[in-house]
Parts: sequence; structure tokens; C-alpha cells
Amino acid sequence: MCCAFCICTPALAQGLGFGGGDTDAPIEVDATDGIEWLQDQQVFTARGDAVAVRGDVAVHADLLRAYYRTKAGGGTEVWRLDAEGNVRIVAPEETAFADSGVYDVENGVLVLSGTKVRLLTDEDEIVADKQLEYWEKKRMAVARGNAYAIRGERRLRADVLTAHFRPFEGRMRVYKVEAFDNVYVVLEDDTVTADRAIYNVDSGIATLTGSVKITHGENHLNGCVAEVDLGSGASTLKGCDGAGKDQGRVHGLIVPDQVRKK
Repeated sequence: MCCAFCICTPALAQGLGFGGGDTDAPIEVDATDGIEWLQDQQVFTARGDAVAVRGDVAVHADLLRAYYRTKAGGGTEVWRLDAEGNVRIVAPEETAFADSGVYDVENGVLVLSGTKVRLLTDEDEIVADKQLEYWEKKRMAVARGNAYAIRGERRLRADVLTAHFRPFEGRMRVYKVEAFDNVYVVLEDDTVTADRAIYNVDSGIATLTGSVKITHGENHLNGCVAEVDLGSGASTLKGCDGAGKDQGRVHGLIVPDQVRKK
């Protein structure tokens, strides 16, 4: 069953938002198990492989609910869109996957939840075990719960990751990732852990701070600040600021290779 209805949403920045950039474009809804229109509650419900398309953005889910309201000057506008089950949002620059999602149209905030939430761009991938918030107007995504930022072989993990986007050659691109709590970077031979990190995506340099530890086999170094090149794997560790004999010093344990004779 297919239904098209002209419910307008505010024009928003290009991205996952369901604005589509054209406030006069209708929302086209298609569902295999029917579409219910509750006029007194001002809600459309589409069930069964439901798809809502507006402009260049398509929302796929097992169930979709579009809440609308009457505007002061006449006409209607969608103020909230709910998606449940096998959620997939496809835009020209990003694709997101989740178990469920809620899109606050007025504020441009999309909240995706599930056991594995993913946001994909042409170059980058953000993955989390709990939730992903996409703040369209702020050009920012927040991933919560065992979150990973991935570009090629580069991987940064933390309890919470905040990815910042900016326009680049006509599309949105991640340029900076902030990591909070239980941060670690896995390189080819080393593992680096810290409390917080700022990752410059273009340079590939991650600056880690707070209880920094670099581990290579049985060897480890401890300090307060580390700069890690996620491309080459090279890392530089610095000591802590402050008073005391250990000011600016780095501590470590170096275990010589043991040659086992037969």
C-alpha cells in the first residue's frame, strides 16, 4: 500500500535529517501491511517493511509513526518521526542502522538505539552498543556504549565518542573525534589506553590524556599525555605537569627479550 501526503517539515542542513531541504515536498509512505491515519491524534502509522521518503532522505523500518500538527499560518508540519524494528536511514552522505529511532524534527536531533548502532559515511564509521545521537544543526554525532570511530585501519574506542562534521567538497565529513572514559587505541604492535582523547581525523594524530599507558608485549610506559599516529603507529609519551621530583618524567618497564635455548 502506498500513500503520499503533503506534511511539511522545516528546512534543515543536508544530512540524516528528514527535512529533505524542500519544505514543499510531500512525504511518500509505502508499507506492506497498511497505513493508519488517526486524524484526532494527528498521527500516521505505517506497518510492515515501511518506507518514508522525503527529498533525498529515506527512512526504512518495520513500523513508522509520523506525528504532525497544524501550523499557525495554515497547513501542517511533521514534528516527530518514530521508527521501530530494522531501522535504516539513507541519505546522500550518510547511512544509519539501529533497532529503533526517534527524530525530533524541530530541533534536528535524531536518537538511534539498539544493540549495535552504526553511522556510515563515505570514509568513516561510528559504531556503538547502546545509542547514537545525531545533532544535525550542530553537525555532531554522539555514540554511547563501547563506541568505535573507524576510518580504514584506524580505530579509536571509548565509552562515549563525539564526532564533529564539516562540509568538504560538497559533502559532510568527520574531521574531529573526542573520546571520553576507558579510551584505547589498538595499533599493530601496541595498545594505548587513557582517560580522554582528541583525534584529528585528517592528520591521523590522536592526543590522549589522563593515566596514559602504552603497552608493547610485556613492556609498558606510563605518563600523562601521548600523541599517537594511527597511520604509522608511532607514539610520543610525555610526563605530568605539576610539582615534585617526578614532574615531566615518564615511567616504564622494559623487559628484554628472552631467548629460550633448547
